[in-house]
Order: sequence, then structure tokens, then C-alpha cells
Amino acid sequence: MITALLTAAGIGSRMGQDIPKQFLHVDNKPIIVHTMEVFQRDPNVDAIVVVTLESWVEVLRVYAKQFNITKLKSIVIGGETGQESIQNGIRAIIEFAGEDSTVLIHDGNRPLVSSEIIANSIATFNKYGSAVAAIPTVEAVFTSHDAVIAEESLPRELLFRTQTPHVYRVSDVVHAHQKATEQGINNTAATCVLMHELGEKVYFSKGAETNLKITTVEDLLMFKALLSTRKDDFLR
Repeated sequence: MITALLTAAGIGSRMGQDIPKQFLHVDNKPIIVHTMEVFQRDPNVDAIVVVTLESWVEVLRVYAKQFNITKLKSIVIGGETGQESIQNGIRAIIEFAGEDSTVLIHDGNRPLVSSEIIANSIATFNKYGSAVAAIPTVEAVFTSHDAVIAEESLPRELLFRTQTPHVYRVSDVVHAHQKATEQGINNTAATCVLMHELGEKVYFSKGAETNLKITTVEDLLMFKALLSTRKDDFLR
């Protein structure tokens, strides 16, 4: 069984709105519902679990019913950190799917993930035992300690920007969180970073620039534009 674990427990402070960004409406539909619908339609995904804020659990349950998200198995309350929120979601998955199942961890505010990205992530997982969607860095990149003065130029051909989904066997995530607790690692929101810190190899699957994570008003505007755009016939 493959379960999509959608993380949607952030308060959205960078967005500066009155409600969490994942519940902002675009085209008369909350962003988190846009994301859930992708996995609802995808034939590779068997179930959906969402981790969200306690005060929004019942609202999300109503939305799921309204938009016919039949794959939704559980809505889980988030933790104090992103790492804790993922742990809570993993516990819920174990209850109905077991530790030998597969989890596809995805940002709830990344609604433009495509079926191609999901399929490539699963194929990479099947080959290597894990997968992290990533894209190459095309801009020049510098380090800076004050965000004013450029210090070191980094070779962009060696740099990749990770996205989600992250695909793992559930048991591997459980063991990683157990090790993290033993080693005092308690605030790593990205599972791929946690795995890397624990000495595990990180295997890249295919991401996309359009696999946008909505964290700012500018991101929201880009999402709205991409949502209303169709690929032109002359593009390949």
C-alpha cells in the first residue's frame, strides 16, 4: 500500500494572512484540497493522511467530504515541529497500513505536483529504496552571512533544490525518527535532511519548477497563474 502523507500543520506566518496558507481559497477551493485532489486521482496512491492544525481538523473533514476525497483515511493533529508532525502522521499510517507499507511525504501547500513526478518518485523508490524529488539549480549561487555581501560562489552544476514528494518505506522512517530521538535531533522538517544527517543515502527523483511550494503571496500569485494556464501546442 502507498499512502500520501500531506503535511499541512504550518501557521503560514510568511504569508501574512488571517488564516493558514493551506486553507486559502484559489478558484473557490482551498490549497490543501487542490493538493489532495492530485493524490485522489493518482492510481499509484491508495490512501491519504493529512497532518494539520487542531483547530482546522473538522474544517478539513468537511472539505474532504465536499470535494469527494474518498482516499482520506485519517486527519492527524500536527506537532510542535515539522519532524514531530511527520511522526504523528506515520503513526496513523501504521494503524491501517503497517510498517511494511510505503509513504509518500508531500507538502500540503505544494498543489501542482504532477502524476509524472509521483510516478518517477515511486520508480526511483522501487529501484533504490528511497526517493526525493529534486531539480538542478540554474542560477548563480553565493553564500552570505548578512544577505548583503556575497562571499563564496558555489558551483551551480553541483547544486540541487529538493522538493517533495519524499518516498520511503514506513519502517525506515520509524527507525530514522528513533535514531533522531537518541541523537537529540528534534527539529528537522525535511525527511531527506534527517536521513542525510543519519548517514543514509539520498536518491533524487525528477522534480519540476512548476512543483511550486506556496509560502509567500508571490508564490500564491504564481500558483493562480499556472493553474489558469494550459500548455501551448507548440511546446514539447
